[in-house]
Amino acid sequence: MSRQIVLDTETTGLSAADGDRLIELGCVELVNRKLTGNNLHLYFNAGRDSHPDALRVHGITTEFLKDKPRFEEKIDEIWAYLQGAELIIHNAPFDLGFLNNELKLARRPPLKECVSGVIDTLVMAKELYPGKRNSLDSLCDRLGVDNSGRTLHGALLDAELLADVYINLTRGQDALLMVDEPAESDAGGPVVPVVDLSSFKLQIVRANAQELEAHEDVLVQMDKSSGGKTAWRKFEGEAANL
Repeated sequence: MSRQIVLDTETTGLSAADGDRLIELGCVELVNRKLTGNNLHLYFNAGRDSHPDALRVHGITTEFLKDKPRFEEKIDEIWAYLQGAELIIHNAPFDLGFLNNELKLARRPPLKECVSGVIDTLVMAKELYPGKRNSLDSLCDRLGVDNSGRTLHGALLDAELLADVYINLTRGQDALLMVDEPAESDAGGPVVPVVDLSSFKLQIVRANAQELEAHEDVLVQMDKSSGGKTAWRKFEGEAANL
């Protein structure tokens, strides 16, 4: 079973090193790339106000948070939920930095001792779409994920959107699967379906004279530009001598 947790946070500002704190955690569970509905969503009383710029982004006020638990009160619940999972985070250093800071303040071990690994979808997107905007909103637009309800940032909503984005970004990895849940063989491994290719009748479309002439012209031009060193001419000559 492959268990992944798509995770997002909201904070009082941009720098844990300068005293900013975590105020919201949103987690969405994927098992074998499918949403399970076993999500985790928590708000935290950070004991300080959000920076005005951060407040404009997430809209979570100090008044709203005043009766919420402190992060350290929820560590055991968070640790148990994340245990052994692979995390999927957009711009992972930011969220991990805040989570590890909260754990450090509570004198707990870093998150790497709880989870199996981390996938950064921002790094993934930059590799797939170099030179393009790869914010969560940009990826939603590019991949057809509906983010019309995202007027403010929210950890759970953003995690849900990121889960859809991640599944779309990696869809090619399972495009060739024949079944969603492969049966188990007697030896314990998955049963690979056997397809009888003899039942398929493929239509053969042959090139017409005009297409053959155009193709030959391209080959001639390529042969000229290489100084007569193209491999097919060499093999063509060898075949004629047989």
